[in-house]
Amino acid sequence: MEKLPFRLGIHPINWVGEDVREHGADTTFEQIVDDIQALGLTGTEMGRKYPNDPAVLKAELAKRGIGLTSQWKSVLFSDPAYREEELQAYRKHAQFLHEMGSTVISTCEVGGSLHFDPRRTPNEKEVLRFDDAAWRSLAEGLNAAGDIAQEYGLKLTYHHHGGTAVEQPGEIDRLMELTDPNLVHLLFDTGHAYYGGADPLDVLRKHYDRIAYIHLKDIRQDVLDEARTPNSDFVTCIRRGVFTVPGDGCLDFAPIFRELLDRGYSGWAMLEGEQDPAEHPAYEYAKKSLDYIQTLISQESR
Repeated sequence: MEKLPFRLGIHPINWVGEDVREHGADTTFEQIVDDIQALGLTGTEMGRKYPNDPAVLKAELAKRGIGLTSQWKSVLFSDPAYREEELQAYRKHAQFLHEMGSTVISTCEVGGSLHFDPRRTPNEKEVLRFDDAAWRSLAEGLNAAGDIAQEYGLKLTYHHHGGTAVEQPGEIDRLMELTDPNLVHLLFDTGHAYYGGADPLDVLRKHYDRIAYIHLKDIRQDVLDEARTPNSDFVTCIRRGVFTVPGDGCLDFAPIFRELLDRGYSGWAMLEGEQDPAEHPAYEYAKKSLDYIQTLISQESR
């Protein structure tokens, strides 16, 4: 891999599903991190097969030359009744990531989500969009959480996400407008941007100054087309394989990498596939994706 101005890592969700628990259910932590080392990558996010003891996790990652970049944190700030409880949990999360030497907290509001909101019932069918009061509460909660993150030398990076109330282009825009740019940054996800109806390049250009972390994910257009049919929810789309690694789907990553290189992006960018590893082996798909990225970088450097 040619030298990049930014750091390239990979998410363990390629090996073990987070939203679809049966994906990679028998995969071990050791297999994941051994594969990451074999790929020559030095960054990973927290995964559900990883040891929770910071000392154990540090030792296992260090002997493979890998660092922990982040860990997902769900929040429920759109309902002010949950704010203090959520902020306390956020502080514990920040303490763990600080101890691990991480740089960002991948943060996503679950209020209104069909799958992630603990207040929803199984018979409901769609994401609930926010009214003005919920937007205000969300922004206030995120600003407070961002302040906590800063106490620990971390950045809150907001993950716009399929199947949530902040997935569409206008919702990303509104979140950026309502939050403090010094406290709330953006986790730019190529696959989730496209899933939510945006051109990923447009999101990258429009909000570049807020971006502090990146997920590089591709989309299978035929599965996405099915996802737009009635009663096809977000998790069902993952089971059907809507996401894959860069170079294996419909997205054109050449202008995205050109933009990142031209602007001198220097943070982490994580490869993500989020698909069934029994059908799409994680190491093999990651290797092919790295070869694809190498081709893009070589073309840009000519």
